[in-house]
Amino acid sequence: MNCPKCSALMESVTVESMQVDRCTGCSGLWFDLREHEHLKSVRGAEEVDTGDPARGKQQDAARNVMCPKCKTRMISMVFPEQPHIHYEMCSVCSGVYLDAGEFADYKQMTLAERVKYALTPLMKR
Repeated sequence: MNCPKCSALMESVTVESMQVDRCTGCSGLWFDLREHEHLKSVRGAEEVDTGDPARGKQQDAARNVMCPKCKTRMISMVFPEQPHIHYEMCSVCSGVYLDAGEFADYKQMTLAERVKYALTPLMKR
């Protein structure tokens, strides 16, 4: 499988008995259906995110990102509780691609982010 952002080869990495794919070029991460949600609660799982967050932030500018599994155009998304994290999701297989540094950031939701999200009216979520 090739990276949807830089086209480099993705390598399989085992985290908590799950296979996550990490790009050998830009270090972005591919998660199959809901794996990122499961791994968010696993202690130490952020160690899979070995890439440079600054380089990952530059990757946010990529448009027309194709799913590495389905070859369909992925949808640009944000996490409601952490809207500064921009990721891509496949509408067919529900796989998720996070740029370098984004999974570690997603996993470490700050107290300020929790409070802000809790205070956001349901209609704005």
